[in-house]
Amino acid sequence: MSQKMAAQPSAAGDARPIQRRDESAPHLAEQRLQGGPVFEGVLLKIQRDLARAADGTECVREYTLHPGASAIVPVFDNGDLLLERQWRYPLNRSFLEFPAGKLDAGEDPLASAIRELAEETGYVADQWARAGQMHPVISYSTEVIHLFLARGLQQGVAALEAGECLDLVRLSQDDFFKAVHAGQVTDAKTMTAAFWLSQWRAGQWQPQWFEHGH
Repeated sequence: MSQKMAAQPSAAGDARPIQRRDESAPHLAEQRLQGGPVFEGVLLKIQRDLARAADGTECVREYTLHPGASAIVPVFDNGDLLLERQWRYPLNRSFLEFPAGKLDAGEDPLASAIRELAEETGYVADQWARAGQMHPVISYSTEVIHLFLARGLQQGVAALEAGECLDLVRLSQDDFFKAVHAGQVTDAKTMTAAFWLSQWRAGQWQPQWFEHGH
């Protein structure tokens, strides 16, 4: 949704935070004129820019800067899936979702996935496969989530952070998809993972597995 210019963005911190640019539709490209940070919290950094749209309109673009994250679909030898149920404060409810966590500064997405799986669930995996990327909120965030499958699971001891409270939930794939169809799974990354799982189950996509040590 377009945000028409209402107030001049701050020129403080005027360095452009987004480095990558998609040239597939240059006629739609927007030009950043100026801008800067308006809030920097523990997790979220909010940016407000003044930009010129393709039709020449000057608009305010407000968005959060996010380091990115990795999400993991842990698959047991019999095909069961390992999920988590945890409380999400902004929506004041618990969600059923696959393990995930944000990237540390400069961290490789696979390294993040291996670390998060072990810390949150206690499991390590012998084999991994990449299942693409997803952008959960393209209208107001730079976040990208890297999706992985993991198998050859071996149980260890979780190392949850203080205040990180969750239940581990093991489901068959049939029960997982029943939960999706019943609207019991609404988390975006988990819904995207469900797509890749369905493609795998239907033989429309084959993960390219590779071994990775613990």
